[in-house]
Amino acid sequence: MEQTSREELEKAFGWILDEHLSQAVLSAPAKNAEDGSISHCRLRPVLLQNELKFQAEEQRGKQAFHKNLSKDEAMAYLTELLDGKLKQAELTSAKGSVLVLVSKKGKVTVKVKRAAVRIAAPSAAADSLLTHNRKKRYVLEEGKPVPFLVDLGVMTEEGKVVKARYDKFRQINRFLEFIEDILPKLPRDRELTILDFGCGKSYLTFAMYYYLKELNGYSIRVIGLDLKEDVIALCNRLSRKFGFDKLTFYHGDIAEYEGVNAVDMVVTLHACDTATDYALAKAVGWGASVILSVPCCQHELNRQMKNETASPVLGYGLLKERMAALMTDGIRAQVLEHYGYRTQILEFIDMEHTPKNILIRAVKQGKKKQNGKEIHQLLKEWNLAPTICELLPVRETAQESMTR
Repeated sequence: MEQTSREELEKAFGWILDEHLSQAVLSAPAKNAEDGSISHCRLRPVLLQNELKFQAEEQRGKQAFHKNLSKDEAMAYLTELLDGKLKQAELTSAKGSVLVLVSKKGKVTVKVKRAAVRIAAPSAAADSLLTHNRKKRYVLEEGKPVPFLVDLGVMTEEGKVVKARYDKFRQINRFLEFIEDILPKLPRDRELTILDFGCGKSYLTFAMYYYLKELNGYSIRVIGLDLKEDVIALCNRLSRKFGFDKLTFYHGDIAEYEGVNAVDMVVTLHACDTATDYALAKAVGWGASVILSVPCCQHELNRQMKNETASPVLGYGLLKERMAALMTDGIRAQVLEHYGYRTQILEFIDMEHTPKNILIRAVKQGKKKQNGKEIHQLLKEWNLAPTICELLPVRETAQESMTR
């Protein structure tokens, strides 16, 4: 990057990077970017120990990484990303905006737009919004009563979140954020069928229905399935009470459910052990466009796992249990890739609230990943025979996959 371009960027970043910044979004990876390199980045201001910092979230492949930077560090960081890695940056602030475009030949264009209204110094209330745990924009907003959340004891009638249920409120909103991301994958020209396996008390099922139908106007039919008859009876009563006429709950087992022929989205939250595998297999068999799964209690591979190289570590029961859980979800994700899904493993909620915090999000893209050989090698080296590979057989060669 030429020195004049670098100076122009630093001047623009120096002006906009302060407590008034809403966010900075960098995107459009360079064509010469390598696999695993950064694909996009978001940056926002936070207040840590009474000091203004800028938190960067960068996406590399299927993983997100975070770092906290001073203003000078943030300026250098953004400038470096635009020097051959990313080609576009958009920074928005109460003060105005900065747009940066980098051409194929490396020419940098910086457009600064200043707001017409002068911004006053930040108040104490504004400062509080910068704290690391500051009030954020939730999909279901605080202060606006949502009938089913009031009835379930998460909100008061005035819309205030009950302090003891705040973790549940955050969990519901985090789940809706995952759905918000995949809305473009859901057609609007017909009724969608959504299945929720192992729905339990159905906080998230009600939230999903409310968000998709009431807030976004989707035509949907949602089916909840669980093994507890008393829970199913309660959920059906609540569904009728809320007027959710297209949300129905049934008593049944995931592996044996045959109530539909095609499904658009399958949700499975905390289905124990291999029940998650049966739900994933059902979803693939139905050709579901979207799968959202939060696994639970992965015991199967813990009983099977053997590896001579890793045996010193596997001798510690707690570590073996955690490795088995991670291995289970990693194999599930790879099998879904094998069947034509773009799969991500994401953090559902903070580890401080529950260790079961991994969500598998899979979106059908049609192109099958030829990873059968690698999967079989992994299973062989670790002495594994997971249920997911029995339900969804993995072929080692492309030719075998074509004849599947």
